[in-house]
Amino acid sequence: MSWRMPPETAPQERVWTAFPPRAPYAGEEPGTLEEARRAWTRVALAIARFEPVTMLAEPADLDAARRLLSGDAGGAGASGAGAAPRRVSLLPAPLDDAWMRDIGPTFVLDEDGRLGSVEWVFNGWGRQEWAAWEKDARVGRRVGDLAGAVSVRSPLVNEGGGIHVDGLGTVLVTETVQLDPHRNPGLDRAAVEAELARTIGAEHVIWLPRGLTRDAERYGTRGHVDLLATIPSPGRLLVHVQPDPAHPDHAVTRDILDVLRASTDARGNPWEITELPAPKTLSDEEGWVGYSYINHLVVNGAVIACGFEDPNDEQARRILADAYPGREVVMLDARTVFAGGGGIHCITQQQPRTPGGEEPGGHASDARRA
Repeated sequence: MSWRMPPETAPQERVWTAFPPRAPYAGEEPGTLEEARRAWTRVALAIARFEPVTMLAEPADLDAARRLLSGDAGGAGASGAGAAPRRVSLLPAPLDDAWMRDIGPTFVLDEDGRLGSVEWVFNGWGRQEWAAWEKDARVGRRVGDLAGAVSVRSPLVNEGGGIHVDGLGTVLVTETVQLDPHRNPGLDRAAVEAELARTIGAEHVIWLPRGLTRDAERYGTRGHVDLLATIPSPGRLLVHVQPDPAHPDHAVTRDILDVLRASTDARGNPWEITELPAPKTLSDEEGWVGYSYINHLVVNGAVIACGFEDPNDEQARRILADAYPGREVVMLDARTVFAGGGGIHCITQQQPRTPGGEEPGGHASDARRA
């Protein structure tokens, strides 16, 4: 049996997400957790305009999640929530955190269109000293079971934010994630590539040297690729660039562009590269920001994009609209999500539609609706 991860632009059955639990490192400022929950909920409601969403929540948080999903999310209605709560299924699950891209499975399809879920080993982004992952390490299996997918277990410590694919055999990764000694000690490129071939159908792996500066700091992932580059269509790359030389990511993104310009896709073709400039905002109270428009989610008929109340937001919207013709670009203020260490792509995980599968609008059979 061979598995392949389809491109994120492929038709989707639903999107999975999670409701932020009370994490000990989430911050002690009054309202910090509530702000995060409202931000996560706004994303779920925006997605639900286009396809079903299944949200996991700690059992003790189910009532709070229902309240916000019912419209009290501080602006969710402006994103067109409308009937969206009826398209969000809420399920109880033990959680340490709410970064579904990383704690959930990576969905794949076999040659017959059967759904599989790759369950990576999750160890708190390389055993970060602040992280807890006993509950999160089991989320991949739970989501795969709920989706009715064939379990594809992997010994590789990896997260969904650490890979981007074109669905044709190309995968983007970073040396600082898959080769991180706190994730996969002793593994070399060949071993990682062999496991990516077995699990997601990788035929050609492009290794980027590192991630963004903020992502390498205390609450970062050590270099997830979903802040750096994505593949909106075969042969085309969208690449995050920092035009301002005052920001350390100016040099980082120049290096990444050099690597990508020298690379090809799995078919041996050079890339058509579109640069997606970073917001003009360079820093916040914590230091250099890692704001990136690359960290968007593609859904059926739309792109759920990160906005930053920044002068470059409209330019990013135009670039994304050109990269994804025929899809509505829905831009949400993602600064609260980024304050937690990631973006909209990081808190979501798409499940591809299988041949003959449920059309968008349905729900997992055992889901409790909000």
